[in-house]
Amino acid sequence: MPSIQPLPVGVGYGVVVGIGFFFAAVMCGISYIQNRYTRFSTKTSEEFNTASRSVKPGLIASGIVSAWTWAATLLQSSTVAYEYGVAGPFWYAAGATVQILMFSILACKVKQNAPRCHTYLEIIYTRYGVLTHWVFIFFALLTNVLVSSQLLLGGSAVVTSLTGMNVYAAIFLIPLGVCVYVVLGGLRATFLCDYSHTLILMVIILYFMFSAYATNSQIGSPSAMYQLLKQAALKRPVSGNQDGSYVTMKSNFALIFGVIQLCSGSGTVFLDQAYWQRAIASRPTTAVRAYILGGLAWYAIPFGFATTLGLAAVALTDSPTFPTYPNSMTQAQVSAGLSAPFAATALLGTGGAVALLIVLFMAVTSCASAELIAVSSILTFDIFKTYIKPAATPEQLITVAHIMIGVWGLVMAIVACIWNVIGIDLGWLFLVMGLLIGGAVFPAAFAITWKGQTKAGALSGAVSGLCAGLIAWLVTAHQYYGSLSVSTTGMEYPTLAGNLAAIMVGLIVTVAVSLAKPEPFDWDTTRLINAPPPLITTPSSGSIDKEENEKDDPNQNSNLPTVRDEEREMREDELAVEEPRKLRRAFKVACIASFLLTLSMDFLIPIPMFLSQYIFSQGFFIAWVVITFCWVFCSTAISVILPLWETAGFFRDLYREVVRGERVGR
Repeated sequence: MPSIQPLPVGVGYGVVVGIGFFFAAVMCGISYIQNRYTRFSTKTSEEFNTASRSVKPGLIASGIVSAWTWAATLLQSSTVAYEYGVAGPFWYAAGATVQILMFSILACKVKQNAPRCHTYLEIIYTRYGVLTHWVFIFFALLTNVLVSSQLLLGGSAVVTSLTGMNVYAAIFLIPLGVCVYVVLGGLRATFLCDYSHTLILMVIILYFMFSAYATNSQIGSPSAMYQLLKQAALKRPVSGNQDGSYVTMKSNFALIFGVIQLCSGSGTVFLDQAYWQRAIASRPTTAVRAYILGGLAWYAIPFGFATTLGLAAVALTDSPTFPTYPNSMTQAQVSAGLSAPFAATALLGTGGAVALLIVLFMAVTSCASAELIAVSSILTFDIFKTYIKPAATPEQLITVAHIMIGVWGLVMAIVACIWNVIGIDLGWLFLVMGLLIGGAVFPAAFAITWKGQTKAGALSGAVSGLCAGLIAWLVTAHQYYGSLSVSTTGMEYPTLAGNLAAIMVGLIVTVAVSLAKPEPFDWDTTRLINAPPPLITTPSSGSIDKEENEKDDPNQNSNLPTVRDEEREMREDELAVEEPRKLRRAFKVACIASFLLTLSMDFLIPIPMFLSQYIFSQGFFIAWVVITFCWVFCSTAISVILPLWETAGFFRDLYREVVRGERVGR
């Protein structure tokens, strides 16, 4: 694959190693302050794996934005913009926002029906037993393997293309710093670093947008972009688009991609422990708000980024500044996700390449941190604690969690190397992923939302969905293209057939089997997951007297909570916050908001524009760009300003405790 390499190799190593370990050093300092001066100690398993279930909605929303911003979010969204025009970014964003909005329902149900769980697989184990538990562990880890390796595959391809850094060195070095800061700070560390990553991400997206649509000499305005796209349609018309135009929602292949995105994104949200972990970490009555805000904020990232760099790649292909000039991009370069790096270099030269490299590294590392802590939780609680050592102490669980983070960092790098060696790129993995995991989507969702799903229904739905997806995928590829290869199996029609077959067969089978032989289930069973034993307290040993004793003895170290402290805090939080009436109201809000927003994004707006075969006028395109700008600004307010406002109280209390010597939050 040709490489543009506008930056020296040293820049690649500097970004990959330097920034990664910078965040590790920052996290080391934050963890020390947190452990020394607050009641949230990373030496306790609840804090390390669930952030003590106390994170506020703004920081959860920022974490969702960061965790859902993969390398593919930036690279693949720009690829579909380059291939299909304005319809590509719209369908990428709309097709993957739905799952976050719908997950608000699951987040509420987790707080209602399994408030003390560490992973969603613990719910599967409690409801359905060992066999089903192992089947869903397979699907969960398969999801994490695909997501994690995609991150490294896309990230390393761009780092190599921009700097000439060895691709395998990039694959192994990118997760190194991430592993360090996740081990140091646990889940709360991922939230804090996610916030800083999201801040940098939003600043650079706005930088690219203002350059392309306001200041750049090659484009500089929406009207100039519109004219360049019209010229590009005459030279390189888009197959399946109305009149070959780049400025129309009448795009057959973009619509197909949107359906694939809906199916694939459902699997990577509903089966990825990272998203369940954020629901578990949130306050019970604010989980719904966090996921709705996070979904709306995330929509702006692929929509704004791809509407800028993806379309800029189309507009500047014939410019001497474009890296492949005088040729167009090869299919291999397109599939590898290089349209965004090429456009950034053409727009802003070395500065654009550096900005793109940083924003991509932020996206890869923030999502990688979520994957590391998620897989660590599965391996620790669902395998080690469930099957190897049920009586494990919190100290042993922390040790295993630390080890598993390092193990998974190595596994994701090895798998990404394997994909690279055998010629599997980001585009192929992205399209195929949904058909491999889609069968388990509805069985997993029903495990926490529908008491009528049975063990046989959950098991048969997941397995039959996988089989149906594989069969439909391979049969369609052979039928349409006459052979089975990496190229033919990565085409639109086979992957569409596989994705639809997997998710729909999984839904139909799990519902049919469950209804055929219903089994009553009581949610009280899952509400007892990880329930602490009753604590026997006396006036001399109760929490109030303990606090008084701590005040009398200032030399006593009360900053590192014991296991009993941890259990007491969980119980107090449950009594103070988890009110069934509020949760029922939050559930109604989640259902109404998610369905109305999904209806608007995926039907009311795009379908009439598709059926009318409308080609944008210049004025309509300008309005489209203005709306994109507005959405990005709103996203910045939700994912950057709101969490900063929420954490101001924490830093105020920390200042009072450290500088003024006051006791806060005890």
